[in-house]
Amino acid sequence: MATDSPLDTIKLISDKIVNLPSGLLTVLLTFLTTNALSLSSDVFDMKKLFFCFIVLLNPIITNAKTSNILIFGDSLSAGYGIDIDQAWPTLLQQRLTSKNLDYRIINASISGETTEGGVARIENILNKYTPKVIILELGGNDGLRGFPHQRIKNNLDKIIKTSVTKDASLLLLGIKIPPNYGPRYTRGFEKIYLDLAQENNVPLIEFFMENVALNKKLMQDDGIHPNELAQPILLQNIWNILIPLIE
Repeated sequence: MATDSPLDTIKLISDKIVNLPSGLLTVLLTFLTTNALSLSSDVFDMKKLFFCFIVLLNPIITNAKTSNILIFGDSLSAGYGIDIDQAWPTLLQQRLTSKNLDYRIINASISGETTEGGVARIENILNKYTPKVIILELGGNDGLRGFPHQRIKNNLDKIIKTSVTKDASLLLLGIKIPPNYGPRYTRGFEKIYLDLAQENNVPLIEFFMENVALNKKLMQDDGIHPNELAQPILLQNIWNILIPLIE
């Protein structure tokens, strides 16, 4: 899978749910500046200032309660080869908003990411965003490189266990690799996700690319990455399993 995405980029997909209104910021700064200039120990009432500060910040405090959904994947979730506004994580944000579900999508997916890279990144990202739900979509690049099954499984297991210890629910997205890797390797690769879901008691989408991977009209020219027409299907593939985790 592709490897040309910036490694340090975290994509925040939100319909300005938690953005600070510029007008509010201007009013707040003007208020503080005006009063500071007229400050004296006799007339300046800090209680009034504090009260106004809280009133002005109340919309921000309310929005701060919005829960995060973390998408932690590779190029299949990073929107490789298409406009990010067409990618399934963006479509997920739009659907959540349209249904008045108060969640913000944090897309921390990186093209070319492996499970080992995921292990190295996961704890810092969890600490930064404290997601309520994690959608884990990794392993495809490991499989395409023929990495040992146990190595892939151990890395994914570390990511899952690190996530659930942070009180986050996790949805595991299963991946399949082309049959030219041989039946023994491909069957063992698919079994990784089934075993992890059972051992960690997490919900599993057995094949994230269902109804997409074998349809040339839904794939880019490389035959690996879904195109923009496939994105609504990818979203629908996870939607019914995701809903119980967020409602």
